[in-house]
Amino acid sequence: MRRKYLGAAMALATALGVVALAPTAGAGTTRTYIVLYRQLAVAGDAAARIQSAGGTLVASYPQIGVTIARSSNDGFATTMKKDLKVQGVSATNNFGIQAPDLAQQGSGGTADVPAVTTVWGDSLSNRQWDMTQIQVPEAHAINTGTGVLVGDIDTGIDFTNPDLQANIDVVNSANCVSGLAVQGTAAQDDNGHGTHTAGIIGAAANGIGIVGVAPGASIAAIKAGNSAGFFFPEAVICSFMWAGTHGIDVTNNSYFADPWYLNCKNDPEQRAIWMAEQRAIKFAQQNGVLVIAAEGNFADDLAHPTLDDQSPDDVVPPATPEENRAVTNACIDIPAEIPGVVSVTASGNRVQKSFYSSYGIGVTDVIAPGGDTILFDQSANVPNGRVLSTWPQLLPQTCAATRQVFENGTLYCYQQGTSMAAPHAVGVAALIMSRYPGMSANGVTAMLQNTADPLACPDTAQYAFFPSVNNGAPQVCTGGPGYNSFNGHGQVNALTAVGG
Repeated sequence: MRRKYLGAAMALATALGVVALAPTAGAGTTRTYIVLYRQLAVAGDAAARIQSAGGTLVASYPQIGVTIARSSNDGFATTMKKDLKVQGVSATNNFGIQAPDLAQQGSGGTADVPAVTTVWGDSLSNRQWDMTQIQVPEAHAINTGTGVLVGDIDTGIDFTNPDLQANIDVVNSANCVSGLAVQGTAAQDDNGHGTHTAGIIGAAANGIGIVGVAPGASIAAIKAGNSAGFFFPEAVICSFMWAGTHGIDVTNNSYFADPWYLNCKNDPEQRAIWMAEQRAIKFAQQNGVLVIAAEGNFADDLAHPTLDDQSPDDVVPPATPEENRAVTNACIDIPAEIPGVVSVTASGNRVQKSFYSSYGIGVTDVIAPGGDTILFDQSANVPNGRVLSTWPQLLPQTCAATRQVFENGTLYCYQQGTSMAAPHAVGVAALIMSRYPGMSANGVTAMLQNTADPLACPDTAQYAFFPSVNNGAPQVCTGGPGYNSFNGHGQVNALTAVGG
């Protein structure tokens, strides 16, 4: 997939054909560290010990025994590990180079196509093939998601977007990029990706542009991704801690946590990150948050990983990511493979797995529309195979000109990726929560799975030209129509989910 988040939305630097660079690590370079404590508590002298090791405490999360620190001392981690209360220390940002995102491949197409009659929704809903595919229009006659608070953990949201503004919960929004939450409009989107996923979840039914899956829901922008699209561990940890303490019902996670695509718990350098992120996600889950995540755009079989040549992904040239890094099932895609997380693959308008989508038996829960520019049937409603959604008004340069749509002065953008699939599932989960108040997160997960439309494995010859980005293996679908590695329990169905 790469760059980075699990959709075809690209960072500004990528859109302009340049590479975003992080400072070269070395003597005197200030880096961020995760300090993991042995108990689910932070030592009372943590700040003092961090300072004595040459660091500064940025944030403390005593509920999970994790602190975030910054230091320019190359010996910081070594010194901190001598503390018997400390279980592990890992630097979170190393060295950004952006690797290719498979979802970027495919026909370009044009967004400027003849309009067709709109029979549901708002002025651009005639182009929302993704919504009709999962019966969102019919579901809205029963429920629209009222009373549910969705946390979109992404690059932020454009707070001024007229198709989103009424549904954004500013008070419960936060910028977590530094590892320390800053409440409110600091979560403004400076990339575009988050505004796109937010529109899929809950763009308002207001006559303008598009309608989200759950237009009655409220959306909190939880900004974990920076302007270049990196989601570093400190931001991911902060985001789940925020969600778990601010009444979030369900989170959308259209990314994997940097700098390791597959994070290995048996690797000393990665273990503290792996455990800290897992603790934060578990904390949110224990506080009633349903976590839904995209599986990625590498066409990887996540159930059988063998190589990861993407990591670490924030390396400054002339250094390169470690090629052909051998991995096993001890190495996982976070958050998609954390226990209890609902993992989503992407489909196109042929209602089969998209050419780029990663997958895996025992990993995939459901499939949802994410777009497909290769395996799709073109029409006025589906001009290029991608998903149309909201985009920041001030960032037109981050959406390719051929994918832009302007409606009443508001910018919309066509994108594809599992980033677009996950928020469809999140929206359906919000409809379920609104329809059945008080249902547990586990109950919502079961409902999401049990009301999905089962899909059998497709003819995998269609995927012959799209092997795994990491190990070159052909895409193989295993399982039956009730459950398989490509589609999980099936494609989410909004109408069936709300009892229609």
